[in-house]
Amino acid sequence: MIADSVKNAWNVSDLRKKIGYTLLMFLIFRIGAHIPTPFIDREILNQMFGSGAMMNFMDTISGGSFKNLSVLALSITPYITASIILQLLTIVLPSLERLSKEGDYGRKKITQYTRYSTVVLGFIQAFGLTFGIRSALMIPSPALKWPTYLLIALVMTAGTTFLMWVGEAITEKGIGNGISLIIFAGIVSRVPSAITSLWGMLRVGEINLFSIIGLILIVIFITAGVIYVQEGQRRVSVQYAKRVVGRRVYGGQSSHIPLKVNQAGVIPVIFAISLLAFPQQIATWVPTSGFSQFVTKWFSMNGQLTSIPYLLVYGVLIIFFTYFYTSITFNPVDVADNLKKYGGFIPGLRPGRPTAEYLSKILSRITLAGGLFLALIAVLPTLVIGLTGLKNIYFGGTSLLIVVGVALETMKQIESQLMSRHYQGFMK
Repeated sequence: MIADSVKNAWNVSDLRKKIGYTLLMFLIFRIGAHIPTPFIDREILNQMFGSGAMMNFMDTISGGSFKNLSVLALSITPYITASIILQLLTIVLPSLERLSKEGDYGRKKITQYTRYSTVVLGFIQAFGLTFGIRSALMIPSPALKWPTYLLIALVMTAGTTFLMWVGEAITEKGIGNGISLIIFAGIVSRVPSAITSLWGMLRVGEINLFSIIGLILIVIFITAGVIYVQEGQRRVSVQYAKRVVGRRVYGGQSSHIPLKVNQAGVIPVIFAISLLAFPQQIATWVPTSGFSQFVTKWFSMNGQLTSIPYLLVYGVLIIFFTYFYTSITFNPVDVADNLKKYGGFIPGLRPGRPTAEYLSKILSRITLAGGLFLALIAVLPTLVIGLTGLKNIYFGGTSLLIVVGVALETMKQIESQLMSRHYQGFMK
């Protein structure tokens, strides 16, 4: 079915251009991932980064840019962090809340603020990362130490800004959500190296065949589970009253409101992992401090019991962002008002406030189920993979969850655009 949808989309000229544009942006992203940042000693850098799970994951979502410290080393994480901050401030600050309700103008202004915040956050993270790996820098002379720090930070900030433009360009001219697709492309690009590493570990006896079989079963379980939950929905019956306009009778039909179990998709997972990367990055700035030792022991995925606090916080953040993002994308009060405006009602409920409270109650319950599922899928496989000794392969629950979720959302967009074009042809 997926192959048929892609084939049909490729036969449509407009969609073929969109898909081709998206693939071109992927190619540019992969080229940029191999452009090195200047003044870096790669051997010392590899020794400093090591093979921690968070380092592996940051390297995975950046498509191998992080450990190599290419110009795209920070990937798109500063943009995601800026988006989280702006969305939280929209709830807290009345001025931003009013701006968010002003239609296209408000959305453009908030997007503009997000871009500026991305540049600022990107520079702070880039400069902190540069200072943290200062022992791996090849500085021409002592007098050029701080100018070199500044130059490297500016290069990585420019790389993040460029990726932000690529993501927005994909969203506007390509297929799917550009920011999510950049993370998707980074993860998928690491699959061949992960398979090669697994094969090498199996040959030297570092892992056994049962561990690989367990990994395959986890992949199948996550894929099936994500598809099942992403497609799951609660249908709320809606009845439209009959209206007589002139000599015609309108309404009287039955319909439903589809409330998805997981309205937020994989956005909560991306948000949560972006926030949890902050302590890890700060720890790299001061590697010999007590904070760094605390984070390494208790706030990182190391495949031991000490990683449980990290996983608990990770799961709680996923549930929180599931509720948070769902509240942004679905407003029960607006839905109830629209139903009342067009003569619709839920059987047994009065239009207006009772309808909004009923929808809010149902949405809260199914969102909890969706958030718990996302947290379980992201946390449990990661812990199992760590305990089975596959510490060098960070293609666990989180990565697979993002890949499957983004692929599903992108395919839905392709199918919806195909359907709209079929209807357009029918109307002609």
